Amino acid sequence: MLEVTDLHAYYGKSHILQGVNLNIQEGEIVALLGRNGVGRSTTCKAIMGEVEPKGSVKFRGQEVAGKKAFEIANLGLGYVPENRDIFPGLTTRQNLILGLKPGQKEGAGRWTMENMFDMFSNLKERADVEASVMSGGEQQMLTMCRTLMGDPDLVMIDEPTEGLSPQMVTRVADVLQEIARRGVSTLLVEQKLSIAMDIADRVYVMGHGQVVFEGTPDELRTREDVRKEWLEV
Repeated sequence: MLEVTDLHAYYGKSHILQGVNLNIQEGEIVALLGRNGVGRSTTCKAIMGEVEPKGSVKFRGQEVAGKKAFEIANLGLGYVPENRDIFPGLTTRQNLILGLKPGQKEGAGRWTMENMFDMFSNLKERADVEASVMSGGEQQMLTMCRTLMGDPDLVMIDEPTEGLSPQMVTRVADVLQEIARRGVSTLLVEQKLSIAMDIADRVYVMGHGQVVFEGTPDELRTREDVRKEWLEV
């Protein structure tokens, strides 16, 4: 589904990604772990074309490195950024409609607006309320649902549980598993090790702009050295 090879990225003269390699198969949940500042979010942005990538990014066998972000999105790769990039002056319902691809009719893909409201009842209650008055957690859910409305085959989700209540964290975990059950692959960037280890099929650990570990959650549990050096604060 997604194959990233020798990926490099820069912010000015700062060499942030230094040869990242990873792959995601159809229907997999893959967690990208690591401390703040190691390049996890930059990896997503480089894959999505928001940061200029150096190297190879293949989505369904097609090279997408160098394409514009909207072109990559139209191919079926969704991105939920960490910064809750909503349209504050529009209602919840209007934000969701904007997630549709050009020419896509609501309900034609895997997800409908009612699916979104069933998964997150708070959004249904605020369907016709401007997004600017929603809580940070509600805005995070709205951003995720808006991306799903575009019916992606793979979705990259950056820190979806940041700032959420424990109850909402559990709900997000359920939704991530539902995404996988519908055949959508997921790259999950997450700080909470417990949730990633519970739902991911495989994990990558990043350090200093590179992948320093690749394996299953069970394999990572046996690697105290990796957890201590690259994950524990």
